[in-house]
Amino acid sequence: MQMENQSVVSEFLLLGLPIHPEQQGGFFCLFLGMYLTTALGNLLIILLIRLDSRLHTPMYFFLSHLALTDVSFSSVTVPNMLMDMLTNHKTIPFGGCISQIYFYLLFACVDCFLLAVMAYDRYVAICHPLHYATIMREELCILLVAGSWLCSCAHALLHTLLLVHLSFCADNTIPHYFCALTALLKLSCSDTSLNELVIFTEAAVIVFISVSTIFGSYIYIGATIFRVPSTKRICKALSTCGSHLSVVFLYYGTLAIVYFFPSTNNSKFEDIIASVMYTVVTPLLNPFIYSLRNRDMKSALGILRRRMTFVK
Repeated sequence: MQMENQSVVSEFLLLGLPIHPEQQGGFFCLFLGMYLTTALGNLLIILLIRLDSRLHTPMYFFLSHLALTDVSFSSVTVPNMLMDMLTNHKTIPFGGCISQIYFYLLFACVDCFLLAVMAYDRYVAICHPLHYATIMREELCILLVAGSWLCSCAHALLHTLLLVHLSFCADNTIPHYFCALTALLKLSCSDTSLNELVIFTEAAVIVFISVSTIFGSYIYIGATIFRVPSTKRICKALSTCGSHLSVVFLYYGTLAIVYFFPSTNNSKFEDIIASVMYTVVTPLLNPFIYSLRNRDMKSALGILRRRMTFVK
């Protein structure tokens, strides 16, 4: 009985992206450029918010944490994928795989909560503008962000602890470029019914809370705008909420493709492409969405550029 509870597998084999060996170099350069752009773009957002006092508002406070989460989320999977492509060493230790799953779940969950918090912030700003400073005070903003991180830590820890109690006996091949929780459950020779039950129930609660908060906030925003419709109010609302809505559709769109429309055995390629969109492309596009559509961010970037020119 004690031997059955022990995991026989000491490492896993990641099959990686389904690309030909002669194309490895080109894809390595592509994903390296995308990862560096993701890291630099999101870190630049954090730097601008730190340096420009005009950006010390609740919206940009939440945005700085979203940028930190995005660069961390991308860093969980992409560097390991790049190393595998460069060295052709596709194995990952059991402990490394478990750690990757923990941080993957952590940052994915933080993203969900932060997008919901940012939607609530926009609801207060548009529907209750006179009470915005009173409602979205610093203590509440810190509490919302801290709660997002703590709940996400508990979410990731729960699934990780349930996973390490499983046994992996023979097959150690993961048809992916990172350790996905669902892929490991399929490899386990233990009973995974409890794990699957927790995944469906707990993930459903998290998605329901975050999605309902987002949709509820925007329903109230729409009702407030169209109660006394005017072109000026609609344009102002779109400029305020457009970036957030773009990120929400991009994030939950790829999330739905990966987890709510699972692929069959004959469409693993589509599953991997959707995962690349979710883990690589979405964190890459977020800085462009918030910088190109945001007047304050572009102004802060111009001030930083002038400061650097003056120093030189």
